[in-house]
Amino acid sequence: MDFDQLAQFLADLGEPHFRARQVWEWMYKRYVSDFDAMSNLPKALRTKLADIATVAPLTLVTEVVSRDRDTFKALFQLPDGQTIEAVLMLYDERRTLCISSQAGCAMGCTFCATAQGGLARNLTPGEIVAQVLYFARYLADPALPPDTAAERPTTVTNIVLMGMGEPLHNYANVWKALRRLTDVDAFGLGARHITLSTVGLAPMIDRMADEGLQIGLAVSLHAPNDDLRTQLVPVNKGYPVDEVLAAVRRYVAKTNRRVTFEYALMAGINDAPELAHALAEKLHGILCHVNLIPLNPIPNSPFQPTSDEETEHFAQILRKAGIPTTVRLRRGIEINAGCGQLRRAASIAASQ
Repeated sequence: MDFDQLAQFLADLGEPHFRARQVWEWMYKRYVSDFDAMSNLPKALRTKLADIATVAPLTLVTEVVSRDRDTFKALFQLPDGQTIEAVLMLYDERRTLCISSQAGCAMGCTFCATAQGGLARNLTPGEIVAQVLYFARYLADPALPPDTAAERPTTVTNIVLMGMGEPLHNYANVWKALRRLTDVDAFGLGARHITLSTVGLAPMIDRMADEGLQIGLAVSLHAPNDDLRTQLVPVNKGYPVDEVLAAVRRYVAKTNRRVTFEYALMAGINDAPELAHALAEKLHGILCHVNLIPLNPIPNSPFQPTSDEETEHFAQILRKAGIPTTVRLRRGIEINAGCGQLRRAASIAASQ
């Protein structure tokens, strides 16, 4: 519920308007996970709310922490039994949270673990926001397990919608969640600290440009030409490379914001030097940045990560062509931190 819906819900229970503000602040400022903790509410109301509503719609299935204690991944079950993932990544100054927007994904990217299971359903705004509140609660309370490298209490500093699902395929719910997360009266994170990643749904990129929130845009490109990109990202049949890049140019012209292009390097597939040159040519003149991603491999998959040496060579070609380029720091390989990997492993284990 947004605030107005919450106020109406409580009014229908015969409660005064100020109760909505009390409940809202307990959820979004103090991150409580149950009504009983809302100590300034009458006991009878807390009991009634616990019977008919929920604060936290996510049930933790399993959690894993990397050996370096800098990556914490959680697998959650939703009320209907579907599962989703979220990952907390700890950096020197940042506490970055990677969240899911769908249970599964319909985009069918051939190298992605999430795509192997297809799309189950969209997440509600509440299920998207709840992932953030779960980790906000963890970071705020030094007593909560597990043990990580985070010096707590601290806060979520950045959010990336790069978990399970295609955010622009669940457009309305994702933007409701983003407005909740950036609302100073709700979670209150600055929009510039949030990045949305898409495979390139061109009409939705145009729509995003009109939203008025300075949410960062990242486009998962993975190839500079249609033949290869269609093999890796089947949605390219509907939105080919040039159409996606045209939408990005319109987005930049309207928002004056730099766009990130994500490129997952896969050995022998999309990492040849000539592809780096072709990518640089395609991106020429666009206010952008390329983030090269060392692939988190799926066991027994033909898609394996490019070597560090070849990754750096690919990056240098782009840089020499004037394209700002970085290589993403790989995190959590041993804990299935790649998108959809923990969910897939849990599903396999449950079926055995």
